[in-house]
Amino acid sequence: MSGNTTGVLFKVTTWGESHGPATGAIIDGCPPRIDLSEADIQEELDRRKPGTLSSSSPRREADRVEILSGVFEGKTTGTPISLMIRNCDAKGDAYEGLRDLYRPGHGDITYQAKYGIRDHRGGGRASGRETAGRVAAGAIARKVIAPAGITVAAWTKELGGIAARSLSLAAAETSPLRCPDPEAEKRMVERLEEARAAGDTLGGIVEIVVRGCPPGLGEPVFGKIDADLARALMGLGTIKGVEIGAGFAAARMTGSACNDPIGTDGFRTNHAGGILAGITSGAEIVIRVACKPIPSIARPQQTVDIQGRPAVITVGGRHDVSVIPRIIPICEAMVSIVLADHLMRQRAITR
Repeated sequence: MSGNTTGVLFKVTTWGESHGPATGAIIDGCPPRIDLSEADIQEELDRRKPGTLSSSSPRREADRVEILSGVFEGKTTGTPISLMIRNCDAKGDAYEGLRDLYRPGHGDITYQAKYGIRDHRGGGRASGRETAGRVAAGAIARKVIAPAGITVAAWTKELGGIAARSLSLAAAETSPLRCPDPEAEKRMVERLEEARAAGDTLGGIVEIVVRGCPPGLGEPVFGKIDADLARALMGLGTIKGVEIGAGFAAARMTGSACNDPIGTDGFRTNHAGGILAGITSGAEIVIRVACKPIPSIARPQQTVDIQGRPAVITVGGRHDVSVIPRIIPICEAMVSIVLADHLMRQRAITR
């Protein structure tokens, strides 16, 4: 009922708050005898850290992961894996002025309505800090899907209305914005600086591609893999829309244009995005997610206090100007977690 756990066989529970002592994850159901070290997880956590751009958050967390259980002599044991990431640069006092105010665009008012109490320090559980545990769990999920030949990669498709036109995965991974188009990236950086100077923030679009996924993953009707992927990605606070394959463009196509012809060598097109009837087809899985602008902005905004009285709020603290590029390894982690779960579910029925 608490909504902090996802998965059927590969279960992930995250815990912790933005300005608490630590955050982390528990992974239950991970197969035994998988090589796993803290370094494997740390590599992904390092990709999530703020970058060097002036638009990045000045909060500097080491994000050093500690494996507390479930690993013995470098291998998973099949028992729950507990991961902890200490918060070393939390500054909860910076949010004291927001204790009695609801921040527009945040979950303050909805958390108060649900629980009758909320952690005003950076949003508590609603903070993007919670996603560190997801990335750590996703690193383990990658270990589960890798032997099957499955890879997951994401990049910046659009930022602040500027779209990437070319696709160079090598350029994306070395890019400060993880953008595959160097020319578009230059304009994105300029747009970020403009927004930062204006005390504002920007949204964007991330594209995720899964390669090497075998056909047959996913359950009919209520366990469709596209539904689970969308659910996992929509579970990230910043994401307001998910499309797979042609997505919303399919609504403007004819059936003859949208259908993917099948040849002896496979699908000739991939408007379905690698999923048919909720089951993987063996083609690349293509997903795009729409990320809203970060709601913490330096501009004055109209709001009310906890007594319902009108107020004006200016949000301080340390924030990125955009969730991009830090959202990219988080998206990869959530997709990897879903794939690990469905791969294990498929193996359970085909043994």
